[in-house]
Amino acid sequence: MWLDNETDRDFLNFEGVADTIAEVIVSAGGRPVSIGVSGAWGVGKSSMIKLTRTALTKHQPVDGPKKYLFVDFNAWLYQGYDDARAALLEVIANKLEAEATKRETGLDKAREFLGRVKWFRLAKLIALPAASMALGIPPIGLPGEITNLIKDGMAGKVDGEDLEKAGTLASSAAAAGRALLNPKAEYSPPKEIQALRDSFEEALNEIGVTLVVLIDDLDRCMPGTTISTLEAIRLFLFLKNTAFVIAADDNMIKHAVKQHFQGLDDDELVTNYFDKLVQIPIRVPALGTQEVRAYLMMLFIDNSELDAADKDHLRAAIAGRLRESWKGKRVDRAFISGCGIELPPALLARLDTAERLAPLMASSDRIAGNPRLVKRFLNALSIRMTISKAQGVGVDEAVLVKLLLFERLASPAAYAALTTAVNTDPEGKPRVLAAWEESAAKDADFQLEKPWDGEFIREWIALPPALANHDLRGALYVGREQAPLITAADRLSSEAAGLLSALLESPQEAHALADRLVELPRAELSIIMDRLLAQARQEQHWGAPPILDACIGVAAIDTSLGNGLAGFLIERPGQQIQAAIVPKIASHTWASDVFKHWKGSSDVENPVKRAIESQVKSGNIAK
Repeated sequence: MWLDNETDRDFLNFEGVADTIAEVIVSAGGRPVSIGVSGAWGVGKSSMIKLTRTALTKHQPVDGPKKYLFVDFNAWLYQGYDDARAALLEVIANKLEAEATKRETGLDKAREFLGRVKWFRLAKLIALPAASMALGIPPIGLPGEITNLIKDGMAGKVDGEDLEKAGTLASSAAAAGRALLNPKAEYSPPKEIQALRDSFEEALNEIGVTLVVLIDDLDRCMPGTTISTLEAIRLFLFLKNTAFVIAADDNMIKHAVKQHFQGLDDDELVTNYFDKLVQIPIRVPALGTQEVRAYLMMLFIDNSELDAADKDHLRAAIAGRLRESWKGKRVDRAFISGCGIELPPALLARLDTAERLAPLMASSDRIAGNPRLVKRFLNALSIRMTISKAQGVGVDEAVLVKLLLFERLASPAAYAALTTAVNTDPEGKPRVLAAWEESAAKDADFQLEKPWDGEFIREWIALPPALANHDLRGALYVGREQAPLITAADRLSSEAAGLLSALLESPQEAHALADRLVELPRAELSIIMDRLLAQARQEQHWGAPPILDACIGVAAIDTSLGNGLAGFLIERPGQQIQAAIVPKIASHTWASDVFKHWKGSSDVENPVKRAIESQVKSGNIAK
């Protein structure tokens, strides 16, 4: 299984982009910079953030204080529990205070900034009038305890316990009077905001660091949380010694802005809102077939039995090769096999799987090379293989890969048609695919009919292995959360199902079950015969195998079933027929057609033909 987490190890050839982002921040030399990392859900934005931090760490001084101070903020974690704007302010303030304490410099400035941040949070918790919050003065008539708490907040003395107390007292504060003291002329909202920014900038300058704020999962948040976080970022933008790296899906940000400014339908204005926050937009590179193949192979390598050093060696080799892919150099099994690492057989098989899957996973519009969807596909495959082993269901992994791919990427109608073909076939084989697969194997053109039509299905049919002669019931069984396996046996009554089990387990005892079999409806007898013949197809030598007794016992009850058994025997390869079968079936009326076919076949050996002549002379063959 592969965890759906971001990583600071490059599996996607993103290191070059991450290095570029780091270089932009380093080159800024303390000038403010904001970078937006955009891309759809699951394309690797979180990993890009991690890789950017790793790349920037390489620029830290080897000795002495670090030049870059990192703040990781995930707004999604605070959603529903805290105000994202206040939470981001406090996370930054606490980080600065901790760094100032560690360096023993700039502590007063850091604490002043923390105090101002907590004042804003305090004002929000006890729901002060907007004017009071902006002016920094308490309203008249509040209880003494709350008034003192507000004054402490104004002086920057509020701690976590005070904030908790403020939350408890909020209701009584709201019930108190709202009359304001005469406002002091020197206070105004712009001045208070500017004081917060100045305090922040002075703290950074005295501590001697550039603050790098890495904001992730913004596009997972509800619109209110998204806007709150962006508003907090706006407070700090364009201040010296700051760098913001914001990972988000542009479309989700636009949606949040439209929800916040209700009635705003002008896409240009919506786009401008985010563009004013982001100076440098960078889009996560799309993955082509080459990158998807390399990603699949690296995932398989990472989960293999190779030791850590060998895995890192292969990862570095793959990353280096991908950087030369524009020259036409490929990452494939041949390349990895030539990297000087002995690869275990199981891993080699999975590298072959990656070769087969990559083109379809890159081109399909339902995966489109999305790393998260690729990883989820592999996890689903792993789960189903585990289920098959745990329940003793023999499923070939290559077959399961192809079936799972069809399940995920084909239309629901096409998938329903495939499962119907499997469920209605007595051997569980999708024979409808046979002609198409044969044409694909010869690179010949072929026409697909609805609901099979579509370019994906055409490519899928050509993907090995061919499935027309594979029993897919086991594969459907382990994936039955998607579509149930409805076999012919599921349509049997309990009596018929019991008789079928008995015939399969002890076919030579069929004569003892004759009285019970004759009481069954003909439809159930037909299903039982189909299951017996499916079992009989596994026989390679047709002398007198036990399964033949069961088939003869059921065929004796109904003429049409006897004719079906005759047709089955006629279809057996002539080389498999042995003389011992002749007296076994001679007394049954349906056998005459079988004997006629065998006598005229050049593939049937002479001992069989002589046995037939002997039965004719003895008068044992039914007319």
